[in-house]
Amino acid sequence: MMQSLQRLFQGMMTPEAASEQAPPSQALATAVLLCEVIRADYRLEEVELTRLSVMLAERFSLSDADAEALVQRACEETESAVDHHRFLRAVRDGCDVAERVELVREMWSLALIDGDKDPLEEHRIRRLAELLYVDHADFIRTRIEVERGAE
Repeated sequence: MMQSLQRLFQGMMTPEAASEQAPPSQALATAVLLCEVIRADYRLEEVELTRLSVMLAERFSLSDADAEALVQRACEETESAVDHHRFLRAVRDGCDVAERVELVREMWSLALIDGDKDPLEEHRIRRLAELLYVDHADFIRTRIEVERGAE
């Protein structure tokens, strides 16, 4: 019995197990949260994926190829992750309030790029904004600003 427990703990301390617990990079965490928004309506449209890639390239100074690879990885993480708390934590810990508000603005921009204000996307943005500790007033203000800019 004692040997079984020792093996269990040793297995948990292997480099593979330790790397799974490592926090995601700021770029990956941001990409996953943005990908969550565009997947909320159960449709991945090319215009959304393209805009997401451009956003990430601008935000993190990435090449087009690196941004596209990041989008691909974020979509895979979104599909396979049990929950997104580690991504939320990485963004909360790595960004100040203004940066988190800007992220919510980017979420709105992605949600409205296809010309459709889908209630599922709005709900996802609302939930993510709450989990990122973005005030409801900022949530509403960013939505209005993005809607006005889209007109």
